[in-house]
Amino acid sequence: MSNDRAPVLVGLGEVTRRASDPPLESVPAFIAHAMRCAAADAYGWPGPSWNAPVSGEPAALLEAVELVAVAPSASWPDQAPGKTIAAELGIEAATMRSSMVGGNGSQLLVNEVAARIQAGTVDVALVCGGEALHSQRTPFEDFGAMAMTPPDGSTEVLEEDHAGNSPEEIEVGLMVPVLGYALMEQAIARSAGRATSQQASVAAELWARFAAEAAKHPNAWIRDAPSADAIRTATPENRQVSWPYTKLMVANLRIDQAAGVVMCSAAAARRLGVPEDRWVYVHAGAQANDEWFLMDRTHLDRSPAVAACGHALFQHAGITAADLGPVDLYSCFPSAVQIAARELGLPSDDPSRPLTCTGGLTFFGGPGNNFGTHGVIGVARALRQATPGTVGLSSSLGWYATKHAIGLYGNAAPATPYATLRPTPAPAKREVASPAEAAAAPSATVEVATAFFGRAGNAEFGIVFALLPDGRRALGKTTDPAILKALCSDAFIGRPIRLTEDRTVELA
Repeated sequence: MSNDRAPVLVGLGEVTRRASDPPLESVPAFIAHAMRCAAADAYGWPGPSWNAPVSGEPAALLEAVELVAVAPSASWPDQAPGKTIAAELGIEAATMRSSMVGGNGSQLLVNEVAARIQAGTVDVALVCGGEALHSQRTPFEDFGAMAMTPPDGSTEVLEEDHAGNSPEEIEVGLMVPVLGYALMEQAIARSAGRATSQQASVAAELWARFAAEAAKHPNAWIRDAPSADAIRTATPENRQVSWPYTKLMVANLRIDQAAGVVMCSAAAARRLGVPEDRWVYVHAGAQANDEWFLMDRTHLDRSPAVAACGHALFQHAGITAADLGPVDLYSCFPSAVQIAARELGLPSDDPSRPLTCTGGLTFFGGPGNNFGTHGVIGVARALRQATPGTVGLSSSLGWYATKHAIGLYGNAAPATPYATLRPTPAPAKREVASPAEAAAAPSATVEVATAFFGRAGNAEFGIVFALLPDGRRALGKTTDPAILKALCSDAFIGRPIRLTEDRTVELA
């Protein structure tokens, strides 16, 4: 059977501008430079010098591009970024982007482009993105406003933008991922029968293995491989951010990084003279969403969407998790990796399988929506060096482990043609009580809780997810210093509390 329509990654480009480098003046030029590096990589050429054009075969490859797909940038929130990148590269092409907010976007774009290549509607495309949040110091509030601005219709948009938090979550202060993922971390601990302090050690050990991988990566932002003890211990340099996360457990957004891949049909890659030892086949993609708001999920330590995607992918490819080679799981926070690993059937405590080819968003760097592109590149580079027939996996997610996109890749043509799979996750919704209903209950039991810490190192407010006697979830908040002190202890989970009609937590 001919594999001429098989989608392949042929060029991999990623660039990092260090804190010691001059600040970037143009994010589009930065991303375009990564794409020139990707075009050169397709032929095994070294990347061009900063902002320099490519010539010869790499130039012909870029001239053949029909579609530019971009994960939007927080440091350059353009509603139609593909148009600008195409102009930077001097090419004419259709354009596409993912949601303005969502780390799932890169893999989502790869999935869609691969499907169009397989269908014969596209032959050569770019998937790219980048951030200069270190140089630009863009206020995140500006990006949030841009995310809710209707697109201008000049580019194709794959997903609609939706707020990541419910009004009830916002009311208790749950407005940033560092709090939501900390709640998930405690749910993992509770499920495993561990105290929060023990779970912090488990998370730090996992993150130390990620840090060790980042130390090997030339494009990683932090390469000094801190130990698990250094990661979990709060210090002035490694301050507590939320309970139980320190700064070295959370995504590092203040970086300058860009990356992109060149994708072709196998026939186009041959026609353009790309050596087959540069090819990485896109075997399959899968995408699904969990319950949109964290408060609505039956189990905070599970992801039915990831489980459904993994099952669909492995069934499509005729493999199991044990057959996987290189893996890069989206790694904004330790809880995200642990949940995904569990649902995919991968061990999260095996030093021989670090679950990353990059080092993760803390140590490699977290370039907004585009980290997933770096994950894909990490897996693809590893596959180029692996035994023929090896299959790898890269995952991406958005918001609070809410929307997921996963890709399977291989260094040999797949037996089954590429397909984008859209499985339906198993229903997993918990009823949430109103404030009046929670206040009328005789008591509630703390399910999970976290506190937000200011830069001075003090807990400023706390968020509590509690369970009523009938199993419904109730949300609470506190700024009481005594309760905040109790909250940041192992004894708080599972203790009885009362909730008032304004959601204030009182100790029972």
